[in-house]
Amino acid sequence: MFFLTVEEEAQDRFLAAYDRICANVADVPGHVMDQVCQSLADPREWVITSEWRSAEDFLTWESGEGHRELAMPLVAETTSRRSLRFAVRRETRQKAQKAGSR
Repeated sequence: MFFLTVEEEAQDRFLAAYDRICANVADVPGHVMDQVCQSLADPREWVITSEWRSAEDFLTWESGEGHRELAMPLVAETTSRRSLRFAVRRETRQKAQKAGSR
C-alpha cells in the first residue's frame, strides 16, 4: 500500500502518471492487479494498492532497472508519501449464487 497526498491542481497529472505505470507493470511476471483510491473524507489523500503472486515478485520488480524512473513522474506530483507492505493472511469473497436461486 502506498499512501500519498496529492494537491487538487496535480491530480490529473498524478492519474496520468499512474496510468503510464499500470500500462508497464501489467506485463510484469507475478503482477495481479493495482487500484488507485481517493479518500472520500479528504480528496487530497490517495492510496495505491497492488496485488502480486508473491512478495518476491514484487520486490524483484521494485528493485529492478527502470522502476524508479517509471515512478518518478507520479512521485513528483505528491506532497507526501508512505509505503507499507502487507501479506494477505485471510480473504473473504462473496459467495457465488447457485444457478436458478434468487
